[in-house]
Formats: sequence, structure tokens, C-alpha cells
Amino acid sequence: MAENVKTGGNFMRQFRDKKTREIQNLTATQFMEVWSHYDRDGNGYIEGRELDNFLTEFVSSVNVTDVGSETVSETMMAELKESFMEAYDDNKDGKIEIRELAQLLPLEESFLLLFRFDNPLESSVEFMKIWREYDTDGSGFIEADELKNFLKDLLKEAKKQGYQSIDEDKLIEYTDTLLQIFDTNKDGKLQLSEMAKLLPVKENFLCRSAFKGCSKLTREDIERVFALYDRDKNGTIENEELKGFLKDLLELVKK
Repeated sequence: MAENVKTGGNFMRQFRDKKTREIQNLTATQFMEVWSHYDRDGNGYIEGRELDNFLTEFVSSVNVTDVGSETVSETMMAELKESFMEAYDDNKDGKIEIRELAQLLPLEESFLLLFRFDNPLESSVEFMKIWREYDTDGSGFIEADELKNFLKDLLKEAKKQGYQSIDEDKLIEYTDTLLQIFDTNKDGKLQLSEMAKLLPVKENFLCRSAFKGCSKLTREDIERVFALYDRDKNGTIENEELKGFLKDLLELVKK
């Protein structure tokens, strides 16, 4: 590939400063190139051999060329992988997802904000409320213009905390980039499971150990689940509460 010719076989080398050897702040487009390059199977994770390849190139890209550079031994790779995953694999699933990679690589500030949520959503109920707000035409998808509105509001909120505002061209670039990254079936819009990767929920209540593998639920268990989804405490699971419950249920059974 042409990209490997110009980087001496190491894809990450092109993003390092020639003098300091530090990785430069990546634009949204460059970050997408890195992600796409290492997520070879396009499943939304860098894992297994993909992760080994990324770590090897990430470390060896400090060298100006591959000539004379030492290869990373299996022992070194194992130690490197363990340290790396301990630092960046936040959900401890043994693979790197896009949000975790965004914390590792230096990105332009406004783009990085899209991956930083100081307070992840408490539950899928909150997720479904946001979904309803931005799926303005009720199509069941977040289309490009709806995603752009979501990002605009997200960055507007960040501006209140002192971050700089961005112009329309940059907003369009971010929208296009996130679509290319998260739109796994390439239909030009985000379905619910794709949007869920962009907008994380703190936890799926149904995945709690208390509910996993239960052959029989007690009345107390059922009341506890009910209380978790009845967010307005009106005695009924309805609207976004019901949709949030169904979202968690489908995630639990891998649908």
C-alpha cells in the first residue's frame, strides 16, 4: 500500500513530529485513518492480532526508519500489552474500542470532546430520551443532519465550560468522520446500536451479576428491575423507559 511505502512500513510513523518524535495532534480525518487501518475487520474493536500490530507499530514508530530497529519480542509484547490494556481498556473487555483509542492518541481539542463524557448516561432510558430528541423525523435512524445537530449541541454545551466554538465546516467534517467510523453497515445513517457506541451508558442494568444466569427471579428481584426503569416513579414503565428496557434486554441476548 502507498501509505506503508512513505512510512517505511510503519503506519503510525507519519503522525510523529520529525524532530521531537512525539505524535502530533490528529485531525478528525487522520484519527479515522488510524482507526480504519488497525480495525481491519471493521467490527468496531482493535483486538487480537490487530492490537498486537498497533502496539508494535506505535512503539517502533519512534524510530525514524525500520532499518536497524529491534523487533519486539513475544515477552516484551506480552508485558507491553498488559500495561497498555491496564491503562486504556476502561471496560476491561480485552479489546480497544474507539473511545478508548481516543484517550490514547492526541486529538485536536474540539474533536476529542466528542469522546469525553464526564458523566456517562445513567441508563438506557436516558439514551432513549436523547434518541427521541434527535431522531426528529421518527425514522428510527439518526441521519447525517440529525447527527450534526446532536454534535452541535454537544459542542455548544462544552463551550459553556470554556471550550472554543467550531465553525460549520469543522462541524460537517466531524459529522462525516463519525458517520464513517460508526456507520458499520455504510447506509449513511446511524441505527440504534451504532449510536450506542458513540453515546455510552454507564451500565446495562440487566447485565448485573444479580440477574445473570438466574433461573428464577424473586419478587424482590423483579421489583428492583422495575424500579431501575421506572425513572419517573409513576408506577408504570412506559415510553422511553420501556424502550430503554428493551434496548438493554436485546443487548443482553446479543441482538
